[in-house]
Amino acid sequence: MSAHGDHDMGHTVAGWTGSAIATLGFAVAGLALVLGSAPGLWAGGALTALGGLASWLLHLAGWGKPTGPRPPHLRHWRTRDHTGRHGHPNCLGCRLAFRTTES
Repeated sequence: MSAHGDHDMGHTVAGWTGSAIATLGFAVAGLALVLGSAPGLWAGGALTALGGLASWLLHLAGWGKPTGPRPPHLRHWRTRDHTGRHGHPNCLGCRLAFRTTES
């Protein structure tokens, strides 16, 4: 049993990658703010937006997860989601990519 109990916390390749890039973007923007660098602020904002885009694209490529909890055997963060190619029911990211399924 993990520290979080029996919960699906949504740890995925898409989530970890997007979070790492966005964190780097916030760090760059924070440093640029302290240094008074307008180009650095723009670069940090662009990196933060890139983190969201990377997370979404990886989700669409099958490295994310569907909405809601997954079965325990599919909760490892490197488990690929092969159902994502056709869209997940009630998933905003899939709807934005025009991948809709009937829920």
